[in-house]
Amino acid sequence: MNILMINGSPRKEGNTALALKEMEQIFLQNGFECETLHVGNMDIRGCAACGFCHKNGRCAFDDIVNETAKKLQECDGVVIGSPVYYAAANGTLTAFLNRLFYSTPFDKRMKVGAAVVAARRGGLSATFDQLNKYFTISGMPVASGQYWNSVHGREAGEAAQDAEGLQSMRTLAQNMTFLIKSIALGKEAFGLPERESPLRTNFIR
Repeated sequence: MNILMINGSPRKEGNTALALKEMEQIFLQNGFECETLHVGNMDIRGCAACGFCHKNGRCAFDDIVNETAKKLQECDGVVIGSPVYYAAANGTLTAFLNRLFYSTPFDKRMKVGAAVVAARRGGLSATFDQLNKYFTISGMPVASGQYWNSVHGREAGEAAQDAEGLQSMRTLAQNMTFLIKSIALGKEAFGLPERESPLRTNFIR
């Protein structure tokens, strides 16, 4: 089983990375494989609403988004981490996630998702809610910990002093491993839930 971890911070070794590494040690202890992608410092454009992905199953802009799509399809769980900018996720990460989730046609149901956020002080829960929406629109179970999944710190490394935040990361990782293993057993015994054909209703018709 494997976990895809996405670091949406411009700082490769900042507080977001520290939180993700706290989780990674738990995943490794439980026999999971982990891969971390650092996308927060990349030049990633937003979605152009061109419709190319509907016809071709991939984004028209052939960059890290299409590379990550294959990893997302193969993973059992995904952790998305971001710093807080104006009570929201980093804009680069948002552009990346919008294109990644919109352009990938494969079934994401029962892949477990978890969001992790880091901030000096406020805006954590709003950012946490924003990131979780990518999971819930995709039929992905959302892993929870012992609190909202966040750490505090301004300068790189300061989150190491947030004992409660780091414990929350470890608890989240433990719960996520249990959930992934449980879902794997459930899929083996019962398969995926039967799915209805999607209904798409617009407000004007």
